[in-house]
Amino acid sequence: MVKREMQVPVNVEVAEIRDLARLVASTVSMGQPIYVVNFEHNKKFYFGVLGVYNHYYEKQGMPLFYYFSTDQPRMDKYILVKMDEREEFAFGDGIRPGWIAVPIIHLKKKPSFIEF
Repeated sequence: MVKREMQVPVNVEVAEIRDLARLVASTVSMGQPIYVVNFEHNKKFYFGVLGVYNHYYEKQGMPLFYYFSTDQPRMDKYILVKMDEREEFAFGDGIRPGWIAVPIIHLKKKPSFIEF
């Protein structure tokens, strides 16, 4: 078995939570399963998703952590996005017909491999 060194993800902060919602909704619409993690760290609340920038030079891929931070906690269960003539976004505790629902997984603490 080849032992690989774990690479710390590169943090990519999005401008608005809507940007993160759009990213995960587009991933779901391409048939890929995805979820958003939520955790508190240094009195800030983070919503994020792990991704990979494939074929990064000689590496198999560069790990990325797309995130949005806020001062306000949220305990919602889903990010909901509707992409019709006009994009709509909401948080919710359940799914809605015609909307893309991405689960939010609330973590007890920041994962050790994410560095801020």
